[in-house]
Amino acid sequence: MRDPKATDKLKYLNELAQKYSGSIKYFKADLLSEGSYDEAMAGCELVFHTASPFINKGKDAQRDLVNPALLGTRNVLKSVNKTSTVKRVVLTSSCAAIIGDAKDTLTYANHTATEENWNTTTTLHHQPYSYSKTVAEAEAWKIAKAQSRWDLVVINPSLVIGPGIHPKPTSESFSLVKQLGDGSLKTGAPGMEIGAVDVRDLGKAHFRAGFTPQAEGRHIFSAQTVSFLQLGQMLRNHYGNSYPFPKSELPKWMVWLMAPAVVGVSRKMVANNMGYPRKVDYSKSLKALQMKYTPVEKSIVDFFNQMIESGAFKKK
Repeated sequence: MRDPKATDKLKYLNELAQKYSGSIKYFKADLLSEGSYDEAMAGCELVFHTASPFINKGKDAQRDLVNPALLGTRNVLKSVNKTSTVKRVVLTSSCAAIIGDAKDTLTYANHTATEENWNTTTTLHHQPYSYSKTVAEAEAWKIAKAQSRWDLVVINPSLVIGPGIHPKPTSESFSLVKQLGDGSLKTGAPGMEIGAVDVRDLGKAHFRAGFTPQAEGRHIFSAQTVSFLQLGQMLRNHYGNSYPFPKSELPKWMVWLMAPAVVGVSRKMVANNMGYPRKVDYSKSLKALQMKYTPVEKSIVDFFNQMIESGAFKKK
């Protein structure tokens, strides 16, 4: 943590830790500070590198997204290389490092992305979050292949949804899902598909990636590909008309025109993603790590219910 003395941020982790055997210890560290992970890593055999910002509203993509992702990965793995006890690193990457724009899948075999595919279309100025995840994972593989003591196992999740251990989530996933019920999409949802996976499943995935000896390479984690309209319908199935869930999709031309007014959305992003299927093959996660995915409808409902309980919005 940047500040291990910030006890208010540790409350829910500590409550969770008290329910189980073992112990939890906090260290001062920062993604951009070289060597700051040395102390925490001393004596470890397994390292999980999960930290990377997921935001759409940053003013400086290089500073806010790329530097923490790329330099952070480089700094963590430098500590790994200095720590002789480490045998495996599990890296949280993203499906964004596999698919840049949904349109890209038209060039893939069966129009479906697999672990063999890499995002080659995003840049610092076009979908910079996806670009940051791509360059960070590429750097991790470069460093891993330059040595032979430890191996690298990568998790490539789609959009992560579901309730967190903190009762008031603040993630970008929270912001996206909140729009389904706060009226932002009342006039219609963009006709865009996304993959989604439950955060609780993702936790299991990391554990299995770390403790399954034969685990190797990249792993796509995605329970289902859905549209924003479908997510809205899943919520309506449980909450009826208590919230202004979207009931229709906006035409592509309208979303394209409005894009410049929406932070984090460009016309190029709309042109290359809206109206195109976003198919991924997640069979490797089922076979190699024995994953069984939570239905997306349960994930989105549990997530939305946590938002209701936290007071994120009121019933109309």
